Amino acid sequence: MTTEPELLRERAVRALTEARARTAGLTDAVSDQDLTAQHSPLMSPLVWDLAHIGNMEELWLLREVAGRESMHPEIDPLYDAFEHPRAERPKLPLLGPEEARRYAAEVRGRVFDLLEHTPLEGTALLADGYVFGMIAQHEQQHDETMLITHQLRQGAAVLAAPDPGPPQGPAPQAREVLVPGGPFTMGTSTEPWSLDNERPAHTRDIGPFWIDTTPVTNAQYQVFIADGGYREERWWAADGWRQIRGNGIEAPLFWHREADEWLRRRFGVIEPVPADEPVLHVSWYEADAYARWAGRRLPTEAEWEKAARHDPATGRSTRYPWGDADPTPSHANLGQRHLRPAPAGSYPGGASPLGVRQLIGDVWEWTSSDFLPYPGFRAFPYREYSEVFFGPEHKVLRGGSFAVDPVACRGTFRNWDLPVRRQIFSGFRTARDGGV
Repeated sequence: MTTEPELLRERAVRALTEARARTAGLTDAVSDQDLTAQHSPLMSPLVWDLAHIGNMEELWLLREVAGRESMHPEIDPLYDAFEHPRAERPKLPLLGPEEARRYAAEVRGRVFDLLEHTPLEGTALLADGYVFGMIAQHEQQHDETMLITHQLRQGAAVLAAPDPGPPQGPAPQAREVLVPGGPFTMGTSTEPWSLDNERPAHTRDIGPFWIDTTPVTNAQYQVFIADGGYREERWWAADGWRQIRGNGIEAPLFWHREADEWLRRRFGVIEPVPADEPVLHVSWYEADAYARWAGRRLPTEAEWEKAARHDPATGRSTRYPWGDADPTPSHANLGQRHLRPAPAGSYPGGASPLGVRQLIGDVWEWTSSDFLPYPGFRAFPYREYSEVFFGPEHKVLRGGSFAVDPVACRGTFRNWDLPVRRQIFSGFRTARDGGV
């Protein structure tokens, strides 16, 4: 009979192994020259991410948990994400590709030995294997970051994945649904690998609102462009208007127009913009402007989570829109299984009880909310994961994208970024007040 500690260890080993396989795929796909190059000043060289993954794992699992000495103390400052901005990292004496691979592999070997003999209880770090889950999520988050770097990289395509199929089952019955007003439980105090900004669970009471049943599509966004959306100041927040005018922005990132057709570059391939896919690579300013143009608005973070987790029949907040079961390929487009969003209206098996689809996976969804702590927030296990980012400078994104692994995506998971960011796998859906 398998015991609970054995199940926790199996889960931790599986999560760490899957993350490392993905890391290897993203770094082995390119030459050493590509690994050490900086493909955008917004991103680190891929080789930095690779060694940083190993360094973070060594710091928390081998030093913090096992109490061991640093394997290479001289490199610690190089891979401290707060020590050097991304634009400066190519100038640092970083480990080369093979050195970085050996270092990450050596750390992982020692971690698996540690995991085999460490009780997963007794401290907040070890309970339920939390610190191992934290490191698996950290690696998967950097894998998404590296996938963004691949998208920014110039040159021939090096990654491949099958495209999502056409939507299965009936289309959504309505363009929007009414989410009833009233209290619901936001956040979590029970999800074992949830991160500090998801905690604690607390009650929010919000009014009724309407929300789109699917994310805004490329076709819908093209109507906004054709209607002069990028030329009408009235739709834009003041900072957003300055940003698009100052940078000559007239469409989502990676789009360009040839004759009467919009094309995009996607992981080294130039292709027509698919009309039925959720729009991708838009900033918060662009999402907000579209919503205003459409006579709507972006949902608040609390509205988004209520739409994604609240079951009106039971009053419960579930882990995911479809319930408490872990995601499967029938629920959502996650884990880099595809290298693009699925068409809007896909995954009826992942719909919420009210019929809202694709709340998990496909595209990160901008909300109108600033990234702020929940009541009773406590930084754990380090301030730099969430606390230093709280404030009006960052906007919240929810739901994950096709580039997010299930281990780092759930109904309570919170992402955040600057409202100018466009290289991320971001889209949105709109909302409006209820009762109208």
